Amino acid sequence: MAGEALLGAAFGVLLDRLASEEFINFFRGRMHDESLLKKLEVTLLELNKVLNDAEDRQITDRAVKAWLDELKDAVYQAEDLVDEIATEALRSKVEAEYPRGKQSLQDSVISTFTSFFDRGVNSKLEKMIGMLDHFVKAKDVLGLREVATRKWSQTRLPTTSLVDESCVYGRENDKEEIMKFLEDGKPHGISDKVRHFSYLQHFNSFEKFKGIMEAKCLRTFLPLRHGNDKAFSLLSKKVLDEILSRLTRLRLLSLPLYMIKELPHSIGNLKHLRFLDLSDTRIKELPESICTLYNLETLLLSDCHLLTTLPVGIVKLILLRHLDLSGTNLKKMPMHISRLKDLQQLTVFVVGRCSGLGINELGEFHYLHGTISISGLQNVKSGNDALEAKMSEKKYLEKLALKWDSITEDSQNARDVLEKLEPHTNLKHLEIKNYGGTRFPTWLGDQLFCNMVSLRLENCENCFSLPPLGQLPSLKELTIARMPNITNVGHEFYGESGSLSKPFQSLETLRFEKMLGWVDWCILDAGEFSRLQKLEVEECPELVTSLPRTTFIRELLLKECQGVQLEWRSVSSVEKLEISSFASLKEFPNELATLTNLKELSVEKCPRLYVPEMSNCNMFLESLELVMCESLISLPLGLFPKLRFLDIKDCTNFETLLISDGIELQNPTLLEKLAIVGCKKLKALPEQMHILLSSLRSLKLVDCPEIESFPDGGLPSKIGNLYIRNCKKLVGGRRDWGLQTLPSLTSFVLLGGSEDVLESFPEEGLLPSTLTYLSFGDLPNLKSLNKRGLQLLGSLVCIYIFECPQLQSLPEEGLPTSLIALIFDDCPLLKPRCRREDGEDWHKIAHIPFIKIDEKEVPKYLAFDNFQSYAGLAYTADPSSFDTVEAPQASTYNQRSKALGGSHANPAKKREIEDNSREIGALFAKLNSGDISKNAAEKLVQLCQLLDNGDFSIALQILSASVAADGGGWFGLGCQTAVLCRDAVGNWFLSWLMVGVVAAVFGLRTAVA
Repeated sequence: MAGEALLGAAFGVLLDRLASEEFINFFRGRMHDESLLKKLEVTLLELNKVLNDAEDRQITDRAVKAWLDELKDAVYQAEDLVDEIATEALRSKVEAEYPRGKQSLQDSVISTFTSFFDRGVNSKLEKMIGMLDHFVKAKDVLGLREVATRKWSQTRLPTTSLVDESCVYGRENDKEEIMKFLEDGKPHGISDKVRHFSYLQHFNSFEKFKGIMEAKCLRTFLPLRHGNDKAFSLLSKKVLDEILSRLTRLRLLSLPLYMIKELPHSIGNLKHLRFLDLSDTRIKELPESICTLYNLETLLLSDCHLLTTLPVGIVKLILLRHLDLSGTNLKKMPMHISRLKDLQQLTVFVVGRCSGLGINELGEFHYLHGTISISGLQNVKSGNDALEAKMSEKKYLEKLALKWDSITEDSQNARDVLEKLEPHTNLKHLEIKNYGGTRFPTWLGDQLFCNMVSLRLENCENCFSLPPLGQLPSLKELTIARMPNITNVGHEFYGESGSLSKPFQSLETLRFEKMLGWVDWCILDAGEFSRLQKLEVEECPELVTSLPRTTFIRELLLKECQGVQLEWRSVSSVEKLEISSFASLKEFPNELATLTNLKELSVEKCPRLYVPEMSNCNMFLESLELVMCESLISLPLGLFPKLRFLDIKDCTNFETLLISDGIELQNPTLLEKLAIVGCKKLKALPEQMHILLSSLRSLKLVDCPEIESFPDGGLPSKIGNLYIRNCKKLVGGRRDWGLQTLPSLTSFVLLGGSEDVLESFPEEGLLPSTLTYLSFGDLPNLKSLNKRGLQLLGSLVCIYIFECPQLQSLPEEGLPTSLIALIFDDCPLLKPRCRREDGEDWHKIAHIPFIKIDEKEVPKYLAFDNFQSYAGLAYTADPSSFDTVEAPQASTYNQRSKALGGSHANPAKKREIEDNSREIGALFAKLNSGDISKNAAEKLVQLCQLLDNGDFSIALQILSASVAADGGGWFGLGCQTAVLCRDAVGNWFLSWLMVGVVAAVFGLRTAVA
């Protein structure tokens, strides 16, 4: 059983720590009573012997189950105490290795704490032994006995959820409680024994987290997100300042994609912390107190773009295994970072100037895995210094970036340095940027690099020829960019002519970007590029050639390379085609109709292009983009009957979008998204578009000053997103829009005023009650918000208002109670009135969880230029869900429970679930992605204990193997089910929760050794 392995593993970890020589020596050195350790060890061994028997009997014996549940809590407490002692041992070791020199106030505080710690250890151990002795005595009363440890195959749950009811007693009440719990859709409190906490991440206020202050034993703090949602979230500053400082037993703290700018100094109180994720936050620097988190194994700071330095003391985190700095703007690294000898992941290394960090320190990292970007290579003095980095010995590295900050004047030194930075042949991905040598090193292109999958050479300005890259047998992706001295791509590019293998035999993607001097491309026609699927040639104005012939190409991009000869018949396999700056292109050729595979077409800067109504149509095109085509006057949609996405941008003479010809009312178009931008002569949208464009879901109109109104009949009923910017005549007729009749409209953005003076907005009846997101701005005459117009928007979740200099106050009646976020920017008269606590309008908005005024950085899903990404926010439109502490989005679980046996489900299925409540978690998991293999199930129980004890690096290694074998879909759903059912059912669900937490962490930020 999962619970058996979980608790048994906890005993194993405790016993291993108690037997550790370093642990015993520290204990002995502090003059503690060593006999107490022996007593604790003996007591744990006694309890461990009967664990298997207790696990078997707990199903039918309530007393045994109660004993086992209490024992679990006691073992957690013992773990915390032993971990506290081990942490103090680690702290003493680190402080001894890194003395501060002069006695400081901090030294005095540490000395006082150490003295206090020493005085309390013996009494804590005695109390713990006494507590465990209670369980030893109780086991004899319960008649628990020692049984042999079983293998997983003997205890694995059956694939059916039906069991022999004759041996199951006393579970009826529990079953009813579970079903009610799943179906009621209400938030639930949090127990003081809860150790794992996950929640739905978006708008997270202080009120939402008040309940976790009672969870003194909390070990995991993990937000969950909707799928691959990358939108930023808001987190109340109080959460960090007042709550996290109290959760001193945390092992895992995950705060990615929150708009937090700094960590409180109290982060240093989390002395048990093993895993800290601050990825995609606004943090500029880390507090020095983070350097006292001596147990920290994983620190994720990826995409913290404002982070420029690391604290000097970070080198004291000697257990650190994973340090992800990708996407940061680090200017320098802490000195002596090589002291972190156990690092397996270091994604960024910045070579310092003069007395700064030398590249030789890289030589001390023998176990680096994954990715590393080495910048500042202009500061490396010689090839011999580069050799000390020992890059050729780092066999676990998969991705390497070598960067000079600028083109160095000493081309010979640059060449020597790059020559000596030769990586191990296991490398899969390589990037070289701003290299100043005149030739590439001899190892680049060597067939020994048989594992290399992708290569990027960028801004190597002094190079006159390319290396023999055609010899790399596994190369799938190649990018060559900004190399102005390359005039000819000839035979040397393909490699040795006598080679038996064809050049670029595995290449799938080939890009040439901004090759301003490139004239000639030698095509061998010898079977090269036989697997090429994507070809991009961009900003190569001097290139005069035909393209390589390949029958597999799927994507073709030709931009600003008008000398390239495009033969339409030769691209019959293309699914996506982008062309730009072809001055000779007057109309779509007849061959366009024969491109049956073409799904996406983008045409840009073709000033002579027009589309006659009698052109041949393409029956398969789904997406069309036309940009800066001055001769384009009209576009007949009938030419593209399967079109779903249409963008027309900056076509200054465009007048008409034709949808009637060839399109009958009974057979409307499939168009879902329409964007028209910068079309100054367009006066009207198509008539009857509410019928002929009935599938339209998104409409964007920008800089179309002549459009006066929407057509008779209004807009299509399925529209969910409407974006209007700088369309003054259209806005002037807003009272006739008829938006209140659109049942699907959830997002509305209005930027720029109208020909009349718009002083109050939104007018009553203008917008539908379904609206959840409203943004308006650049309204210089707006003075007030219309109270009636706003109060009718009962579903509104977020309002974003900006650049309204005359907006004076908020309505006396306040704003809709459904609001969760309110953002003002550049509204100078309103700003003082909305000042927290003492502003005249503060009482009108105090109920809103998040209020941002003149915030320079707005969450991505609130930005008016990216309004469509708001879809993720709409998921949490029900404000009641934000009061949930124990379970994220209870209504979601309500739906899932009904799907598996709720009040409206198949009665037989409901009975099947009720027959064995212990397998509800497994049923949810199986429903999500099917049964799991025996191997993955065995890994499950191992992962549970590794996570709970903070061994994240090992857990993630195991997880990666399991995901590769089984897929990871069931982890997340199992996790969420466990959050709900943890206290009601017991160990099985707790194990699912732990696995789900690891899986979620793995999915968000992979940190696999």
